[in-house]
Amino acid sequence: MKIEGAIFDMDGLLFDTENIYQETWNELAAENGVVLNEDFVGDICGTSGAHMCRVIEKHYGVSAGSIIMEECMKRVRQKLSVHVPKKQGTDRIIKAFHDRGVRIAVASSSYPEQIESNLALAGIREYFDAVVSGKEVEHGKPEPDIFLLAADRIGCAPENCYVFEDSENGIRAGKAAGCTAIMIPDILKPSDEIREIADGIYESLETFTEKVLDGTVNK
Repeated sequence: MKIEGAIFDMDGLLFDTENIYQETWNELAAENGVVLNEDFVGDICGTSGAHMCRVIEKHYGVSAGSIIMEECMKRVRQKLSVHVPKKQGTDRIIKAFHDRGVRIAVASSSYPEQIESNLALAGIREYFDAVVSGKEVEHGKPEPDIFLLAADRIGCAPENCYVFEDSENGIRAGKAAGCTAIMIPDILKPSDEIREIADGIYESLETFTEKVLDGTVNK
């Protein structure tokens, strides 16, 4: 495989922000007299747009999920405006790919403004050749649209790109796009199905970076 591009999810992958989202979803649930069941985390992680709205409508018992979605995003933006916690290995893997001439993109379900803000506050925006938001595509993860657009923007064929994801919906989307999908689990452990379809599962970005640095990952 000739590696030309590396496409990264953001929340729960580059940044330790997924717990902030889950905290906020639960705040909103409590305010609406709802108790979210254990399936909610798996259903919501990695989604965006209409798919996310359907998940919200199902679990919150509302007819318009977009209202709760917008409020969640607003509150998370406020929480992240001061500090964006990076996951282990974020700096190292980005720099390792950058130094080897690999084109780098973010493909996140978050809003474009939130992606730009997080990357800037974390001091790594300069390393990214493209930023793609779920707001820019018709179908969110688990459909492949966002990764196909990201590959196009960095000028790479999907089959020559890595996709790094922490969610099962993200892995499904990456595989559907024809990319090599690598899972770095965050708050959810991979299911047996995902273990079958993922091209690799690693404990952290730091662990995968060792493959890049020792030449196991070829360009």
